[in-house]
Amino acid sequence: MNVRRLTPADAAAYRALMLSGYAAHPDAFTATVEERAHLPLAWWEKRLAADPAPEIVVGAFVGGELVGTAALRLNERPKTRHHAFLFAVYVARAHTGRGAGAALMQGILAEAEARPWLSVIHLTVTEGNERAKALYERAGFATFGVEPYAVLDEAGYRGKVHMWRPLSRLQQGTGRDAGERV
Repeated sequence: MNVRRLTPADAAAYRALMLSGYAAHPDAFTATVEERAHLPLAWWEKRLAADPAPEIVVGAFVGGELVGTAALRLNERPKTRHHAFLFAVYVARAHTGRGAGAALMQGILAEAEARPWLSVIHLTVTEGNERAKALYERAGFATFGVEPYAVLDEAGYRGKVHMWRPLSRLQQGTGRDAGERV
């Protein structure tokens, strides 16, 4: 398995994988197939643009096929630039349980660590998605709260579990409350 940052040349494969993820696991994403399917390929290419980009997307490849993704949304505002938001983590069903999720976490964390201004990563996971929550916990994320009624779909309201993870520079004590988990 190979994990690398995606580029605009990967946009068609990225789009296809994410659309299949939205369809297979609608409760795991706030985006829907209907909302994203009509977007032009240029929209997907822009998400994969080189630095300075507001988002960084890594992909897991098996035999040249894109089988999973994880993305970071970077903050540009001065007071929140130190944290990023992890989103769009997805592994195709045929490749779950084979280490792709862990490899994606390693890849995206390496991308975050390479940006010296970042010190914290946040994410949300749909309440009840224990498999994803366990993946995040193994990668060092901790829960700090639950947002009730966060999303509404045909199954009703769902809460979002909020998680965070300090990067190594925060764990080394370079900030107030360094390494302390709430």
